[in-house]
Amino acid sequence: MPRSAAIAALLIGLAVVGVLFAMERPPICTCGTIKLWHGVVNSSENSQHLADWYSFSHVIHGFLFYAAAHFALRGRARNWALPLAVAVEGFWELLENSPTIINRYREATIALGYSGDSIVNSMADMGWMAFGFLLASRLPAWATIALAVGFELMTLALIRDNLTLNILMLVWPVDAIKVWQGG
Repeated sequence: MPRSAAIAALLIGLAVVGVLFAMERPPICTCGTIKLWHGVVNSSENSQHLADWYSFSHVIHGFLFYAAAHFALRGRARNWALPLAVAVEGFWELLENSPTIINRYREATIALGYSGDSIVNSMADMGWMAFGFLLASRLPAWATIALAVGFELMTLALIRDNLTLNILMLVWPVDAIKVWQGG
């Protein structure tokens, strides 16, 4: 990746942060701390720190964006795949923190008290996606797929949620899944 593409990815990430500030998202957890890991899903601190159970989903985003770039982009265009992936992930972070999606999470999923992400968490989510993207660029396809399946199964077993269920419940909520997820 050329230096200009890396700089572009960084500038796109900073632009997303600027928009999140303009949206008046909290910079850090309202608890007043920044934790490296917060593992309690049903808490007001979920999606507020540097890493949580949903960080695995963002790594998988990176895997998927790398795969899409691998199949859709050719030649020099591939040099710009990471900035494009950061733009897509950044767009999701903005959408995810909009009142529409926050309310959708509250209505359709087990995230009853969800209030959106802190800016630190959104920045970290973009970083986790970039990590997944770069990891996929260095691993054989079978290893990337195995990691993605492993992450999905692990979070399914440990928190009754994962990227697949998250998408399903946002797009087509299933009451039986919501009840099961509520434990």
